[in-house]
Amino acid sequence: MRRNKQVAQNRISILTLDDDPIITSTIQAYFQRSGYAVDVENDPNTAIERIRKGNYDILLLDFLMSPICGDQVVEEIRKFNTDLFIILLTGHKSMAPPIKTIRQLDIQGYYEKDDRFDQLELLVESCVKSIKQMRTIRDYQKELENAYMQTIETLRHVVETRDKETEGHSARVSALAAALAEKMGMTEKEVDQIRIAGLFHDIGKVGVPDSVLLKNGPLTKEEFQVIARHPVEGERILKAYAPFKEMLSVVRNHHERYDGSGYPDHLAGEEISLGARITAVADSFDAMMSKRVYRDGLGIEKTVSELIKGKNTQFDAGIVDLLLGMMEEIGKDKFQELYCACKG
Repeated sequence: MRRNKQVAQNRISILTLDDDPIITSTIQAYFQRSGYAVDVENDPNTAIERIRKGNYDILLLDFLMSPICGDQVVEEIRKFNTDLFIILLTGHKSMAPPIKTIRQLDIQGYYEKDDRFDQLELLVESCVKSIKQMRTIRDYQKELENAYMQTIETLRHVVETRDKETEGHSARVSALAAALAEKMGMTEKEVDQIRIAGLFHDIGKVGVPDSVLLKNGPLTKEEFQVIARHPVEGERILKAYAPFKEMLSVVRNHHERYDGSGYPDHLAGEEISLGARITAVADSFDAMMSKRVYRDGLGIEKTVSELIKGKNTQFDAGIVDLLLGMMEEIGKDKFQELYCACKG
């Protein structure tokens, strides 16, 4: 066998399952000679757990086994693994499960046992070609995703470095929003989504002209309309990347107000996603505490007063109370050290 074929096959891991140890040993020896990595298992239930915990590419399994048959094994595996390539081995074609069952369980083929393994090897080689194609596609997708993420991260830094006074704002909002979400008992996945959304919540400002973004004074009605487009633009930039799907509402709606007078969709109360309500409080806290071209930071006492005043109008009162509870728990100085650009 050619060396390049052996090298390719050495990357493929096979588990062979049969309640007859002689059959599994024979299959293992045959395919190891062809350059595959082959493990054997004779207990169907143990095989299911090995696949759950392991990293196999192909499963070769007998249909008639004890205590459960091959189709039942596949049914259990498909509950947690849809990528595994499976070839069902039968003593006689008449003993194989119906074609309908094979399709439903996504079994790639079945093989009628005999003294030679030529046909089985052809089936395995067909699976290997498909596996290699899938790996190539996934590697390419990962490269595209990495390139896209680098572009998005660059845009985020562009937004913040344009205005030195807001540099670090998104990182602080991200940290505080994630801490609030964790305090609320949200799942680890939900907390991570809010943390990432916080990092990118203002990315839509990349399209806002400097004359508006850096203006030293009140905005005109027209200028406000320009900057008020940034949540929609942020959503548009991020929605091209599938993993951001669950975070888009945070980016789009972090300027909504609890009383419905915010933008861009004029949502009210629990119409606003929980992540967006959390991020709105974290965003406003950091904005009030930070120095801007047109004003100094408000300081902790004034910021707390404004948060309380905004309960049930601008903010979800429960989230404000949670933030104030965190602040009381760890102390104002420590809270500012963790979540502010500077003490105030």
